[in-house]
Amino acid sequence: MKKTVAAILMIGLSLSMTGCATIFKGTTERVSLNSEPHGAEVYVNDAYVGDTPLRLKLETKHAYRIEFRKDGYKSKVVNISNHVGAGWIVLDVIAGLVPVLIDAVTGGWYSLDQNYVNASLERQRGDR
Repeated sequence: MKKTVAAILMIGLSLSMTGCATIFKGTTERVSLNSEPHGAEVYVNDAYVGDTPLRLKLETKHAYRIEFRKDGYKSKVVNISNHVGAGWIVLDVIAGLVPVLIDAVTGGWYSLDQNYVNASLERQRGDR
């Protein structure tokens, strides 16, 4: 009986020492990036990350500027923003101050507004 109570107390203590959102959903999301035509270079916040099709793991606490570039086509920029999930805040407040601080610092409260981006690139017209 004492071991069961101790185990329950340890679980409760560990849950109160971490943020709800950080535990249940994490601080990153996978985002699929595609383009028409395929093979466009992808830049995230001006840093080259690969060519389409591409799947990235992005931190939810940041917003991102995604640029698609391909020779012979106009560049296309797509912005991915984030938002706070009110439900996570409520759960953290109920659990105590420590979970609030952890989720605020780690970005566990945030979700990205897009998980899939398909950029249609427009062909550039030649100078004649």
